[in-house]
Amino acid sequence: MALHQIYFTSFPASSVVERVYSFNHNSLFVPRVMNNVTSGARMCSQTIVRRSGNYQPPTWKHEFIQSLSSEFAGEIYVGRFNELKGEVRVVMNKIANDDPLKQLEFIDILQRLGISYHFENEIKDMLTTTYKKCCENDDWKCNNLYATSLEFRLLRQHGFNIPQDIFNPFFFNETKSFNVQLYEDLKGMLYLYEASFLSIEGENILETAKHFTREYLEKYMKSSKDENEVAIVRHALELPLHWRMPRLETRWFIDIYERKVDMNPILLEFAKLDFNKVQSIHQQDLKYASRWWRRSGLGEKLSFARDRLMENFFWTVGVGFEPELSYFRRMTTKVNALITTIDDVYDVYGSLDELELFTSAVERWDVAAMEELPDYMKICFLALHNSINEMGFEALRDKGINVIQYLKKAWIDLCKSYMLEAKWYHTNYKPTLEEYLDNAWISISGPAILVHAYVFVTSPTLENMESLKQYVDMIRWSSTILRLADDLGTSSDELERGDVPKSIQCYMNDTGASENIAREYIGHLIDETWKKLNKTEFENNYSIYPRVFIERAKNLARMAQCMYQYGDGHGMGYQETKDRVMSLLIEPISIHCHHSE
Repeated sequence: MALHQIYFTSFPASSVVERVYSFNHNSLFVPRVMNNVTSGARMCSQTIVRRSGNYQPPTWKHEFIQSLSSEFAGEIYVGRFNELKGEVRVVMNKIANDDPLKQLEFIDILQRLGISYHFENEIKDMLTTTYKKCCENDDWKCNNLYATSLEFRLLRQHGFNIPQDIFNPFFFNETKSFNVQLYEDLKGMLYLYEASFLSIEGENILETAKHFTREYLEKYMKSSKDENEVAIVRHALELPLHWRMPRLETRWFIDIYERKVDMNPILLEFAKLDFNKVQSIHQQDLKYASRWWRRSGLGEKLSFARDRLMENFFWTVGVGFEPELSYFRRMTTKVNALITTIDDVYDVYGSLDELELFTSAVERWDVAAMEELPDYMKICFLALHNSINEMGFEALRDKGINVIQYLKKAWIDLCKSYMLEAKWYHTNYKPTLEEYLDNAWISISGPAILVHAYVFVTSPTLENMESLKQYVDMIRWSSTILRLADDLGTSSDELERGDVPKSIQCYMNDTGASENIAREYIGHLIDETWKKLNKTEFENNYSIYPRVFIERAKNLARMAQCMYQYGDGHGMGYQETKDRVMSLLIEPISIHCHHSE
């Protein structure tokens, strides 16, 4: 398991039954009661046989991380940066009085270049005006699939619940199909494809659009000779924009935008400068996290566990890249590192009796509970206890709220979910898919990460902390996507070293399906769970939880699909992860321009 297997639930068996049913409320699964997992914490004198994860040593050394520096961290580019930002704002003000399609195209480019966070108020005003007129059949979008799809995607991305009926002019109700003449409009088809992933359950027009456009785009890729267009289409088919990790998408799109004939040089230079400036902030956050990890001693003392400081930090950039989120990244890297370590204690190294003791110690949240633990668990427990208490102290000092009980509950739930999986493994119990997922969306650690994230990025209230304690749907569906994506990328590796069956194997056991069919089904569940996550955003409408938190929940799901796109990018250190770390955190983008001295 790991950050990829970080799960959550409160048991024992009676609560397992309760959670199975709670998960299946308006859900995808049929519950079945589990009743044959037993426990018992008996310490025995026989030699304990330890498993091994066969993890490789870390790719990124502490000394290398501390050596990172950037010319964009200083004052040398500040003048040019502010000048460009002012010029972009001038362009925005001009466009505000232009036709709506130009406004939407400009917003889309700002978002994909990663610079829209500088102009949130202006963008919100433009989109609010667009939304008020969205049901009018204006000339700029009349029979224009591209314009209609762009409007739909941007409005839904920003929490406006624009109806799917906007696509009625292109859809034949009698045959429940789209007009095949749309095949002549590549851009429109590509944008309709991207828009379809912002659907919610029951939106059949958008579901039809997804299959209709995918089929067309796959055929286009095989027949077209335009290499640039094929590269863009292939990129979209690999993962839709709505599911992509924002910072990686920015890095990719800057290169694409630079090759466009209608490229705006002001936007391009500003995007490159901003990327490098933000990267320099990420490097400082990374150095802080690496120093903390070195001081903790966990990497050296617990040699059986994954030493993945860089990967744990990389997750935080995927979930929140913005410069003002430095505290979030620094603290969440600590959370991720503790999760990865404790996951390996449960998953690889600990005996069942030892794990019972550790789970009990976490429940008590008392340093005195350490005395019963074996030595390797003592340092792990104290690192957890001290780190989380310090985060709680900082929340009390800086935000005036005592959150310790809520942070503690997240860790108790996580360890209980790990404990259940350990029992399953040691008793050779094979859960059904329903039983597995009811525990696994918690054991994947999504709830723990997001409860902490809420404290780090908002001004938390006791009312919201109480509701988060029950893991609201936004947390549940984000965590479920994290779990399913993790299983698709890691289940083979984990079964080889000894682990409970994952969702793929559970589905195969339940139905007798082949592995390929099971993988297709898990992919289908990811798609369906995204619809649920989309719906929670529209229902919340930023009135309950602020957008800064909602984006973290969505980005956690996106980051999971990034990290496990080619396998276990977290635990096994695949080349794709190394390349992505280099492009986002190590190598600045070349800027061919003069700057202000």
